[in-house]
Amino acid sequence: MSSKVNVPPLVYDPPNDPLRVLYEDADLLVLSKPSGLLSVPGRGADVQDSLELRVRTEYPDALLVHRLDMETSGVFLMARHKAAQGHLGKQFEKRTTEKHYIARVWGHVEGDAGRIDLPLRCDWDNRPRQMVCYEHGKNAVTEWEVLEREPAGFTRMLLKPITGRSHQLRVHMEELHKDNGGHPILGEVFYAHDAARDAADRLQLHAEMLGVEHPGTGKRIVFTDRAPF
Repeated sequence: MSSKVNVPPLVYDPPNDPLRVLYEDADLLVLSKPSGLLSVPGRGADVQDSLELRVRTEYPDALLVHRLDMETSGVFLMARHKAAQGHLGKQFEKRTTEKHYIARVWGHVEGDAGRIDLPLRCDWDNRPRQMVCYEHGKNAVTEWEVLEREPAGFTRMLLKPITGRSHQLRVHMEELHKDNGGHPILGEVFYAHDAARDAADRLQLHAEMLGVEHPGTGKRIVFTDRAPF
């Protein structure tokens, strides 16, 4: 059971950044998604602007493969035809992709690396929040590594999601060493305490690397987009 919490209302003010194409060929289109822009249109006329629609104005053949949360920036992969979409979709489904995220979190994390294995489900009373639930939650696993302990009292981390649950990295960081207050991601509005939320002007979470098998050549290909923070 979960109790009602104060979920902040969505104020959608997406950036007007031009498309940043990281890579393109006959099979793939790879972009740098900015923070604050939805991956796909939302429900309602005021949340239609999205990376998917923006891309299709220039690349009408582009097809969705995966999503990033609105506040998350970084590598965003699309397919150029149905066969490529199916090929890539199976890789995400079978977890053969490799994903690295950069995050800045509250506090100095103890230890240099670890693994978080906490099942997650939707917190229905407080959507879109997710919650740890051992009875009904789906398997969710994240590997982490400390990159830098900053003098200001924050930690820069490399996060490797083995699964791809909604808000997985946000919840897992908030749960990490929770007995000592947890390590919420800076700028996080759903799970972080006020000090961590106000420590950054955006969510400090960036999809920096994505590795897949190219649907045309069958060779491993890796796309990177350096974190802007």
